[in-house]
Amino acid sequence: MQPSVSQPRVTAILVAADGGDHLDRTLDALARQTRHPEGLVVVDAGSTDGSTAGLEFGGSAALVRLSTRRTFVQAVATGVREVAPADGDGGPADEWLWFLGHDNAPAPEALAELLTAVEIAPSVVVVGPKLVHDDDPSRIRDFGESMTRTGRSLVLVQDELDQGQHDRYTDVLGVAAAGMLVRRSVWEQLGGFDPALPDVDAALDLCVRARLAGHRVAVVPEARVSSAGPVEEFGRKRLSEGKRVRLHRQAQLHRRLTYAPAWTLWLHWLTLVPFAVARAVGHLVAKHPAAVTGELAAAFAVAFGSGVGRARKVLARNRTVGWAAIEPLRVSWRRLHERRTTSRDVELARVEDAPIARASFLGDGGVWVVLAAAVLSVVTLYPLLGSPALTGGGLLPLSSSVGRLWQNVGYGWHSLGTGFTGPSDPFTAVVAVLGSITFWSPSTSVVLVMLLAFPVSALGAWFAVRKVTTRTWVPVIGAALYTIAPTLVGAVTSGHLGAVIAHLTLPWLFLALLEAHRSWAWAAGAAILFAVVAASAPSLLPVLLLTWLVALVVGWRRAHRRIFIPVPAAVLFLPLLLAQVARGNPLAVLADPGVPSATRAPSAFQLAIGQPVPDWSGWLLHTESLALVAWVLPVVMAVLALPVAVAALGAMLGHRWAVAGAALVVALLGYATAFGATQLAVTGVGSTTTIVWPGSGLSVYWLGIVAAACIGLDVLPRLAPVAGLVATVLAGVTVAPAFAAFYLQTATIQPTSGRVLSAYVNAEAQANPDVGTLVVDPQPDGSLSVSLERGQGSTLDDQSTLDSTALTLSRSGEQLTTLAGNLASRSGYDPRPALRSLGISFVLLDDAGSDPLAQTVHDRAAGAIGQNALFTSIGETTNGQLFHFDGEVDRTSTGSAAAQATHVAYLVVLGVVFGAAALLAVPTAPRRRRATSNRIEAEEPATTFDEERDE
Repeated sequence: MQPSVSQPRVTAILVAADGGDHLDRTLDALARQTRHPEGLVVVDAGSTDGSTAGLEFGGSAALVRLSTRRTFVQAVATGVREVAPADGDGGPADEWLWFLGHDNAPAPEALAELLTAVEIAPSVVVVGPKLVHDDDPSRIRDFGESMTRTGRSLVLVQDELDQGQHDRYTDVLGVAAAGMLVRRSVWEQLGGFDPALPDVDAALDLCVRARLAGHRVAVVPEARVSSAGPVEEFGRKRLSEGKRVRLHRQAQLHRRLTYAPAWTLWLHWLTLVPFAVARAVGHLVAKHPAAVTGELAAAFAVAFGSGVGRARKVLARNRTVGWAAIEPLRVSWRRLHERRTTSRDVELARVEDAPIARASFLGDGGVWVVLAAAVLSVVTLYPLLGSPALTGGGLLPLSSSVGRLWQNVGYGWHSLGTGFTGPSDPFTAVVAVLGSITFWSPSTSVVLVMLLAFPVSALGAWFAVRKVTTRTWVPVIGAALYTIAPTLVGAVTSGHLGAVIAHLTLPWLFLALLEAHRSWAWAAGAAILFAVVAASAPSLLPVLLLTWLVALVVGWRRAHRRIFIPVPAAVLFLPLLLAQVARGNPLAVLADPGVPSATRAPSAFQLAIGQPVPDWSGWLLHTESLALVAWVLPVVMAVLALPVAVAALGAMLGHRWAVAGAALVVALLGYATAFGATQLAVTGVGSTTTIVWPGSGLSVYWLGIVAAACIGLDVLPRLAPVAGLVATVLAGVTVAPAFAAFYLQTATIQPTSGRVLSAYVNAEAQANPDVGTLVVDPQPDGSLSVSLERGQGSTLDDQSTLDSTALTLSRSGEQLTTLAGNLASRSGYDPRPALRSLGISFVLLDDAGSDPLAQTVHDRAAGAIGQNALFTSIGETTNGQLFHFDGEVDRTSTGSAAAQATHVAYLVVLGVVFGAAALLAVPTAPRRRRATSNRIEAEEPATTFDEERDE
């Protein structure tokens, strides 16, 4: 194998890293070359599969084993150091190095074609073959490389059928490392591959430096070499998308700092991290969250790593021409834009070819059922129209400013009662978002939620049912049934705002969970909806987590999108959970948010019919005068609900029994949640405790039942529309009195002006926002309910389950109860120290109502306070009898600096988590594929080898 004097010497550097069968095929291909290399160095880059165990070489071939894993670029550099200098007259100038990987099997004439190209054009010092797919040689994997003005590397031709359409373009900015043939003297002059680019772009960087040194780089279309994948995947079983982004971005940033003029280097360095943060946000918007960590890691690695200084010195030492010399070979923004546009058009065409949905919202009754629900809302909730705020049940007006709303979110000082430092309820964040939407009047948002509850419920249910059915009319039935759910109308009329929001959100969460495996947008939407439902109805946390786990197991192949769904909810609940666990009351996390209100527990039978309270949706109150109503009414209600139950169970007999079975399992979980809620009493209301509102669990139950019933109607022949209409009408009869609650004057909520306390207290609060009002409320059992309100009175966003579920009184709470008890009866107690330290200037004695025992307590308290010389009677107000304390009081605490700092930090964390989820959830155009099918050409016509001949 001794070369002749005129023949250049070629040494092949073959790198193997768990090559398996590829290595044997590549060695065989080298042996079949029409022009054999004079030397061969096989570098085992830490193989563990035993593919190089049986290799033995002698003579001009050598085997180098590396003890640890090396990348292709690193292994090539090691192999070159093992090559002895040539003995020819020309020395190293007559020697060439040929780089191959274990998957790079060259065609028989590949080396001969490469050498012919450099013999014809002596100025060409680096050439590369046409890399083709190893499993489909008719497709091009890599044919020439270039970069944009900002240094981003691009493959000129990739994943395209090889028909010779690009063979006339030979002059390129760079070639791939696999199959590269480089003159050894130039390799040594340029210092080889940059050690700071061990994974990607090392070959492009070498070619750029060769160009700037006055040499040429070319591709040889006649030389074909196979490839199993890009260089960054060489020897790796799997490369995550995040790591791929990090490798490419880190290489780009390193080359940018290397190529930048000295006077702009500092500016590039300062903007590395800020630009990385901005690009990370862009990745989220583009539904590419896996790239976020890679983007940030690359920026920090380049900003605080080493290697740029050495690379700049090597470049400066060998550079003989300016950047203008290679400008025609770089990719312009116009060419890059054309490539992106073409890729986007192809992707959009693919999306537009997707199957069309069976039911149309506008053409198949969807819009009509929503409009009907809107009319129902106007008719049944007419007193709420035009009202600025609501009160009663679990409702109070919101704070009057958006800033105050967000001040109550997260960890910090809470002015509720005597005040405390701790985490707020997750529902406070939901309320703050609602109030921010109607920023000019935050309480109006609550009114809008109640007014829009029925149409929004119909809208979500229509889309959810359409997902699991085929007939166009079935979603209309499902939307109607879900809208007239007893739990929804009961929650609206009783002021359970969180339960209303959960009911409206559940269908959308159902849809998002089903679609989460398809895209990051759906997964992020599911994460936000999961957090909203959990925050609004904490009792649903167990069923939500169980459903999420089942979705993970069933869709395990794409679990990477669903696995992060509970993260926003975890960020919301973690502070409250830790606080409740520290107090020894972890189940209190499941307590209903909002104003504590007494709830009577329904029976298991009533829960099965969907009734959240034991009054049968108002029928009991209006039929109690009839004889035998105690046992007739349950039977009648069961008969009315029977068609829905029959349709749901009948779905198990059809061909879609699996989907119907899943819906019924969800319904069973919802029923178990509702039943468990009736057994859990953790919230204090006056002198008693109350159960968790079971209506939230029944919303899940009702959604599952409605879905199963609609599937049953979907597979039912002939009379299905009639059966669906009958089931809907009968279900509507069961809740008719509840819908007429405002007409029958049984509704708990009422419109209000937004003022919680009397005008006198409000006027005082304008000058002193922390003024305290002691509210004394006589109870039917002869006791007193005591609360302390600040400023203009407690608001909905002030409420905290940490306070309403407290197992013991704080020291200030004991002081408050002692003060109230002594004020309500004649004694020798001096209230001035307590009034002063608690900052109380007013005492409000609530009306006793019609209960005689409460009235007795009220009269005794009114007489005792009225005859106390320390108080001046203001008189009767809309809230009760008001007294003013004439003495001086202390200003109350607003929390420590540490608590305020924690509050700000927590808001930042919430903003980052939910901001990232929101960016991911925003719909965008389909992201273009990484592999493209069009060539990016140089700005100027490329040079061919025929234009340069030896003289």
